[in-house]
Amino acid sequence: MLGTTSARKAISPFVRLNDRLAGIVPGLSPINLGLGEPQHPIPSFVGPVLAENLESFGRYPAIRGTDEFRQTMAGWLDHRYGLTSTPVDPERMVLPLNGSREGLFFAALGARERATNIARPVILLPNPFYQAYAAGAEAAGAEVILLEAGPEERYQPDLSRLSDDILARTIAVYIASPVAPQGSVATLEDWTRLISVARQRDFMIFADECYSEIYRDEPPHGVLEAADRLGEGFANVLAFHSLSKRSNLPGLRCGFVAGDPQFITGWTRLRNMAAPQVPGPIQAVGVAAYRDEAHVVENRALYNEKYRLAAEILGPDLCPTVPEGGFFLWLDVGNGEEAAVRLWREAGVRTIPGGYLSLPGADGLNPGDGFIRVAMVQDIATTKEALTRMARVLG
Repeated sequence: MLGTTSARKAISPFVRLNDRLAGIVPGLSPINLGLGEPQHPIPSFVGPVLAENLESFGRYPAIRGTDEFRQTMAGWLDHRYGLTSTPVDPERMVLPLNGSREGLFFAALGARERATNIARPVILLPNPFYQAYAAGAEAAGAEVILLEAGPEERYQPDLSRLSDDILARTIAVYIASPVAPQGSVATLEDWTRLISVARQRDFMIFADECYSEIYRDEPPHGVLEAADRLGEGFANVLAFHSLSKRSNLPGLRCGFVAGDPQFITGWTRLRNMAAPQVPGPIQAVGVAAYRDEAHVVENRALYNEKYRLAAEILGPDLCPTVPEGGFFLWLDVGNGEEAAVRLWREAGVRTIPGGYLSLPGADGLNPGDGFIRVAMVQDIATTKEALTRMARVLG
């Protein structure tokens, strides 16, 4: 199933939730599981690295970032995904970002600039979707096509369902793996099929992999990994990564993008005029973070313990499966908005109605209406208390 919509209909889910809960007194001391903002401790090296590089705040940073930053990100990608056919070239294939959000937004403008021959461009979005995708599509003047994919497809959109007209007008597709908020991960076969269609139709894949290091058992495959296995370079492929989730640094606003060197060359010109640079001290923290895996392992263990608690406390009716990756629960509660209001009024637990994160498809139905999204971002004790309250209200 698919649907077409205007991205202007996509309102910030947090603004919408604030309006819906306005005037409702929480039943117990508030616990916020609505915002996907990591609350684990930041790595101990952040302060010292910033202090060592303070003088860099006195200079305008280059849009391409420092050589050390690009080289570190390229090396991390090569190692993490076992890239051998096409190692990442730090000179042509990597750019720093002020967090992945701004990069994902600006990518749509780059895709539009790349495809000036298409009069009525289309950008494909999953549904639910990250709001930055829709904002980028709107800014690029593209028609948004929503790709519906349920649990039977592991929430992985199938582009073979699209008409020839839509594929001919498509300039980009946004894909997240692990999927947010459902938590499934793309297989190498999923990525390979998508790359094949993108190259055949010459559109861009914007792979949002900011949750790639938060997983239960096996590390998720990446889009660059699949392209490397094909042995034909990274044409039509970009991967976006961020320190927000991997390293508990949402306020640092640091990430990077890697992939298609031709796209990145043109996009760098655009970004050099309009996009925010990443300050030198922030890049230095990024270098330190991507050279250290110990804090990432510790971080992942904390999330996995919270998922163990969720399965135990919520039980098989509310939490029938534990997602493969990410840090959300996507709970089927029948009516997401009603459940979110009840949880706030009766238990002081703040969650997001799933319908606020998605839009109605071609059939007029919103695939998120029956769900709530629960961000497992608080410490273990707070999470345990919140889950216990939720089980009492929803059980």
